[in-house]
Amino acid sequence: MPVTTSEYATDATGANDDSVTESHGTVDTVVIGGGAAGLNGALMLARSRRSVVVVDGGTPRNAPADGVHGLLGLEGVPPADLLSRGREEVRGYGGEVVAGEVISAVPAAPSAEGDPRFTVTLADGGVLRARRLLVATGLRDVLPDVPGLARHWGHGVVHCPYCHGWEVRDEPIGILAVGPASVHHALLFRQLTDDLVYFTRGTGLGEESRARFAARDIRVVDTQVAAVESTQDGRVAGVRLTDGRIVARRVLAVATSMRARTEGLAGLNLPMRDLPDGMGRHFATGPAGTTPVRGVWVAGNATDVSAQVGASAAAGALAGAHINADLATADTEAALAAGLG
Repeated sequence: MPVTTSEYATDATGANDDSVTESHGTVDTVVIGGGAAGLNGALMLARSRRSVVVVDGGTPRNAPADGVHGLLGLEGVPPADLLSRGREEVRGYGGEVVAGEVISAVPAAPSAEGDPRFTVTLADGGVLRARRLLVATGLRDVLPDVPGLARHWGHGVVHCPYCHGWEVRDEPIGILAVGPASVHHALLFRQLTDDLVYFTRGTGLGEESRARFAARDIRVVDTQVAAVESTQDGRVAGVRLTDGRIVARRVLAVATSMRARTEGLAGLNLPMRDLPDGMGRHFATGPAGTTPVRGVWVAGNATDVSAQVGASAAAGALAGAHINADLATADTEAALAAGLG
């Protein structure tokens, strides 16, 4: 069966270890997920003087990577450093970041004025009550079931030419095909190296695509892949085929299946959408991360699987601003109702 890369992620929260207790009362917003989207959403809310708690599960998608790339002003920053700075910025405006795993998030009875309420339960027994939820759980990359592949994830095995391309430029690169999306994947990586091999892995490759590959000097290997071989010092050595041959490669690129993290969120009944060709599944949202569930927004890779760190952070900020505006309207309606009473 395919391998989920979260099996190789490490805890990188740096969040407080204290259990969440009822002492929080009802907070304006609980943010589920402590990555770029969640933290930037929390930052916008905290700067608007909203009470906000971020629940950080500690397994960011990019934990294996050496650096974050394509992020203006922070090019190459280690992922753990970026998140650490983000947590401190949120805390600096009065927000709270706690380490925890959400096992349940469900609607609760609304206020007397009809304002939404939610109950969020954590694995340690802690309970949070919130007026709004921002779901920023991110996604998991699921790798094809090729022996020896997963151990190199984030280093010798990459998926994004924009996230990792410069770092693997001019290396002998192999594309492990998973379906039609891999054809375009190969053309993008061809920009980065003159030595590119496309392993079809039984996915089929039409004559038109073969002609395009030939025009770009991309070698095609139709023999099935048996395993990824490693060097003694733990790097990618090459791809072993079922006929025993080994095609030497230093880097392998694979288009992963990208699946939004949904653990603990079933009670919200958020709509999901499948990507074409089995390439993944994500939350279906409207503008600014809105959902059909009143009071719930989704931001980042959980709804936009192609978003890099900068785009995810921007989406979190936009969702946070919309949540604050929604709360402001609710506060005004409640004040008006109280005055009329």
